[in-house]
Amino acid sequence: MKTIHIAAVGDILMWRRQIASAKREGGKSYSFDSMFREVAPYLRRADLTIGNLETTLSGREAVYQKRHKKTGWPMFNCPDELAGALKRSGFNLLTTANNHCMDRGIHGLKRTLNALDGHGLRHTGTYRSRADSTKLLVVNVKGVRVGVLAYTYGTNNIPVPKDHTWAVNRIWAGKIQNDITRMRKHADLVIVVLHFGQEFHRFPNDKQKSLVKRLFSDGADIVLGVHPHVLQPMSLRTVRERNGRVAKKFVIYSLGNFISDQMLGNIHSDSGVIVNLTVTKDDKGVVRVRAIRTVPTWVHKFPVQGSTRFRVLPVGPFLKRPDQKLTAGDTKIMRRVLATTSRHLRI
Repeated sequence: MKTIHIAAVGDILMWRRQIASAKREGGKSYSFDSMFREVAPYLRRADLTIGNLETTLSGREAVYQKRHKKTGWPMFNCPDELAGALKRSGFNLLTTANNHCMDRGIHGLKRTLNALDGHGLRHTGTYRSRADSTKLLVVNVKGVRVGVLAYTYGTNNIPVPKDHTWAVNRIWAGKIQNDITRMRKHADLVIVVLHFGQEFHRFPNDKQKSLVKRLFSDGADIVLGVHPHVLQPMSLRTVRERNGRVAKKFVIYSLGNFISDQMLGNIHSDSGVIVNLTVTKDDKGVVRVRAIRTVPTWVHKFPVQGSTRFRVLPVGPFLKRPDQKLTAGDTKIMRRVLATTSRHLRI
């Protein structure tokens, strides 16, 4: 019997204030490590840790956060130092198919993947070449072959060049079905990450539910949802696939924000969760999701010498042992986060 542990978190966002807070003295380099220091032990203890990178790594700029001239939507870029910080914090694999992957055009998309490669971070969902887009990402985790697929509903009205349509995985049910069928020949466990749903809606809509039901029937074992920026419920259910196989399937419709500045004043956009899945593979090769544990997280913002700093906290441990950076108001919010998250995610 082989046993592995997989951790997953939601959206990794870097807004203007976050990037400014990471600037080192002199302004020529950045350090993001302190943002993840308190939560890193929870990420490192997993055999495979997955997150959604919702920014580009498109190179140095005077202004990293811009606005789309027509839509007004934010367009993200971040210094490359973020990739190193994520790797040191425990991430192994990042999905890159999301509505911000084209924020600096096709050049930015490709450069982002180069930056991730430079720090030893695996990735899927966007691609530098047509040949790369046909390859499947399968990670051998202690003898269990884990396949990861990722797709997005769109790219924020920024068109993917017509000669690069393969560069971004879009949510087309037929394509995902074909990819799952291909993946099942090479992987023991198939994870599908979907950038879908409605922003700030705390429950999945009918389209989300219908798509997940279909993907489970097609052979996906785990579906991880991202994009709404708030948590949506999770479930573990027994499903009979089209081929007759019966298996337990896990879905969380939205993992929420892992790190972000607060969005639209919505307190829930500061909350996320680390989902820990225990997966076994028996001597006959049968793979099962055996256990699910969650670590509620919260983005703590605190002042340092007139500026705002950011860090992701595991809520439970810091309620038991608050440090000097936490105010009474902070601990009150964390109690609310813990109670709300626990109720919302209950299977």
